[in-house]
Amino acid sequence: MDTAPAMLDGAFWFSIGIILFLLVLSGFFSGSETALTAASRGKLRGQADKGSRGAERALKITEDNERLIGSVLLGNNLVNILAASMATALFTRLFGESGVALATLIMTFLVLIFAEVLPKTYAITNAETAAAAVSRPIAIVVLIFSPIVTAVRFLVRGILRLFGVTIDPDSNILAVREEIAGALQLGRSEGVVEKEDRDRILGALDLRERMVEEIMLHRSGIEMIDAAVEPAEILEQILQSNHTRLPIYRDDPENIIGVIHAKDLLRAMYKRINDAEDASSPFKDFKIADVAMKPYFVPETSTLDEQMRQFLRRRTHFALVVDEYGTLQGLITLEDILEEIVGEITDEFDPDADHGVKKSDDGQFFVDGAMTIRDLNRTTEWDLPDDEANTVAGLVIHEAQMIPTPGQVFSFHGFRFEVIAKDGNRITQLKIRPL
Repeated sequence: MDTAPAMLDGAFWFSIGIILFLLVLSGFFSGSETALTAASRGKLRGQADKGSRGAERALKITEDNERLIGSVLLGNNLVNILAASMATALFTRLFGESGVALATLIMTFLVLIFAEVLPKTYAITNAETAAAAVSRPIAIVVLIFSPIVTAVRFLVRGILRLFGVTIDPDSNILAVREEIAGALQLGRSEGVVEKEDRDRILGALDLRERMVEEIMLHRSGIEMIDAAVEPAEILEQILQSNHTRLPIYRDDPENIIGVIHAKDLLRAMYKRINDAEDASSPFKDFKIADVAMKPYFVPETSTLDEQMRQFLRRRTHFALVVDEYGTLQGLITLEDILEEIVGEITDEFDPDADHGVKKSDDGQFFVDGAMTIRDLNRTTEWDLPDDEANTVAGLVIHEAQMIPTPGQVFSFHGFRFEVIAKDGNRITQLKIRPL
């Protein structure tokens, strides 16, 4: 009696149909997992704002990635194991003991091509579209498998805790900045993102991480007005200055009593001239402190983000920076903070319209010692550390552990530093080249 027709009966074709259906389910789970994990939440949010219900569901179910991945993997493993078991039983009935090896080979090929590579390739190339499309059925799967996944999650976390590994539920939120920075750096290396665009976005992201003391103008470079000098001398100093706001001190430069705006001073002096009874001495008894604004002091440990908010709230652009003892350390303006985002802002009154970096024909860089390491890195795309010092001169002094003299050469962090000029104990000019 021929057994082949008996084997190819309705039960055989029914089993084949079930196996193929399970392979389709496996491909669905594999593609869904890839689509939902690879989809950009920013793009999904944009689609959801435009009315896409699928994108909105995708955003909701990806809020808990651990539960989502657990549910999808559980469903994927169930259908894969069931399909492999049915195929093994079917091929064993057809070919005896050799059917096990044959079923393994055939199922491996089918699962690899149709349940893994093909759906995942499509999901990666159309992540947001696929995520929105599968969000409804996957939401149902997550709901059904939620009790099992919750139990598995507690078990897994307990096992990891035994090895000293803890799961931070906010880790994805905290890693958003790093993801953006990494994407920008990758885009820059591939030529997709322009250097200026990368610097602006990273500069805005860094405002919360950077302190006022890192970018302030040091007190040694502050131009001040002595309240005791004659009004004519004050007017001359204001007219010759490149700045519109200048601090006023009395007796000691540490004793700041106000900040004068050039327009306020000129307006007050013009009024004095018009109203003076004695035209020969219109500025008699003129006190600049009466015209000056009250000084605004900020701690050097304030973040740039908070300081910018304070500037906008107080409607002022100028602040004096003090340390914990109240000693004047420098000054900061709103323009200084904006320059951290958009780069150097110059106008016709800036004495040096160019950056403090000049490149020679032989590939060496002449750098102003007072230039910040961050600005140097942004200009040259280097990666010099700024943890121990804010300026290039400060970095050299920190690494050398001494006050260098002109002509001395140092090598560290992959660069050669040569001191060109010095003013007192301050390094004013350096020559740098990569080693």
